[in-house]
Amino acid sequence: MLWYNAPYRTERTPSFKVDTAKKVWFDFGTGKGGDIFDLAGEFIGSGDFLLQAAFIAKSGTCPLPIMEQPQRNEEKEAVFEDIWVRPLQDAKLLGYLNERGINAHVAIPNCEEVRYRVYGKRYYAIGFRNDAGGLELRNRFFKGCIPPKYISLKHNGSDVCAVFEGFMDYLSAMQLGITASDWLVLNSVSNVEKAVKALHGYEKIECFLDNDDAGRRTFQSLYDCFGEKVIDHSSMYADHKDLNEFLLSKNAGNNV
Repeated sequence: MLWYNAPYRTERTPSFKVDTAKKVWFDFGTGKGGDIFDLAGEFIGSGDFLLQAAFIAKSGTCPLPIMEQPQRNEEKEAVFEDIWVRPLQDAKLLGYLNERGINAHVAIPNCEEVRYRVYGKRYYAIGFRNDAGGLELRNRFFKGCIPPKYISLKHNGSDVCAVFEGFMDYLSAMQLGITASDWLVLNSVSNVEKAVKALHGYEKIECFLDNDDAGRRTFQSLYDCFGEKVIDHSSMYADHKDLNEFLLSKNAGNNV
């Protein structure tokens, strides 16, 4: 048996149990459990099998790599249809961001509300635009992208650029008041080569990347290209996985 923090909700004490022999999971915090397809359903908030299979196929990393994916029907790529976007105003989405430590006055100018249909069912999520016209999507159960996948870069006329892995970390930095420069959100560490092209010309590149292997590899890739112009700020949140987790810990400390 293995125990984890539930991957689709915020918790500080692990309540998510995985039976590696039976390849099933159970979340004692919600009373739900099942196989990998049921887990995908928790991420996307849907019991539709085709949508669950598409989510598993599309994910860069499987939520539970120790669980083998049983062979079911042929998997299909999710197709986003009937997409419409409006200013972020939904109370549940704003409530989710608030749980992540992000206030509305930070989120609303930087994000949008995206509603869309997949396999005939309607969903909604927080949207964050990238420079190729795609939309990074996030809600309490789902993390994905309406393609194309690309970086997000905002010019503020600075010769310094702050780099983040995802938009939740960028919003966390705004909430903490530590960004006073141009900024670039990778939206995926696989976009580092695209980021390199965009970062040419900056005098300083300040990295706020995750404290994990992927974050360290990304920093090294940028350092190999730009040398000492690249500054690693991960020591600011050395005891935390990322900037958002650091923000949550500060908020928890302030509430004590």
